[in-house]
Amino acid sequence: MKSKILTLVLIAALFGAAPAYCENFRDRFNDLLSKGDFAAQEQLLKKWEKADQDDAELYVAYFNYYAGKSRDEIVRLDKNKPDSAGGLAVTDKDGKNKEPSAYLYSDISYDTKTLSKGFEWADKGIAKYPDRLDIRFGKVYMYGEIKDYANFTEEIIKIIEYSGKNKNKWTWTGNQPVENPEKFMLDTIQQYQVQLFHTETDANDANMRKIAETVLKYYPDSVESLSDLAIVFMIRKEYDKALYALGRAEKIAPQDTVVLNNTAKAYALKGDTAKAEKYYKLVEKYGSGDEKQYALEQIKELKNK
Repeated sequence: MKSKILTLVLIAALFGAAPAYCENFRDRFNDLLSKGDFAAQEQLLKKWEKADQDDAELYVAYFNYYAGKSRDEIVRLDKNKPDSAGGLAVTDKDGKNKEPSAYLYSDISYDTKTLSKGFEWADKGIAKYPDRLDIRFGKVYMYGEIKDYANFTEEIIKIIEYSGKNKNKWTWTGNQPVENPEKFMLDTIQQYQVQLFHTETDANDANMRKIAETVLKYYPDSVESLSDLAIVFMIRKEYDKALYALGRAEKIAPQDTVVLNNTAKAYALKGDTAKAEKYYKLVEKYGSGDEKQYALEQIKELKNK
């Protein structure tokens, strides 16, 4: 019986196939990751590295290991409401004071020295497997977590530029192709643009512009990026530039209520109430219930000025 098993193992090795009972490193690692057992993760990663350095999942695992190990979470009780959403409001036991007496929330920080080792493994993975979009977006996500928006923006721009080379032949976990890859990539980048917008800083307004202009270089019909560009111009009070970008977007998507609403807003800020009203009426025509209501309120406000 032992000789039969040995023969099966040798055949599997000769043909490059793993025996049915071999260890699945990725599944074992993910199990340890969910348990937060960093010591066991490290032992498994070293064993995995010796067994197969050509496994793309090894680089993902190392990145996740260092990202998780770098994370520190402290539960705080504070009188001041936290800046971020979430947290638990603590009220007085007798209920006499309607306002919370304190807030209980998690304060998350990252050890950048440890996290940098994760970025190094991600870079190795990208160098070997440049089409793996999950590794690239993993880097973007973590740069956002540590609020390093310069590198956050740089990584997004690298993704856009590389999409022009690989024609969006992106892969994900298990080297499986991404479904509808161009749309998925652009939709995810748009979510990151929203993240930059909500930081409300001049530096990130500039980063939004860099990303939008890079997208438009490769995808000139991106309505979302034209709108992003217009928003940046409106923030800077460059209303004619904003309207030019929105005009391009309107030609591509004449019934897009985001574009129409932003156009109305740009005209209103510029002081052209007639054209602002015109575009709010288009929002009312093509929009959903909430959009119609908002447009009617804006038209009423314009007329009362």
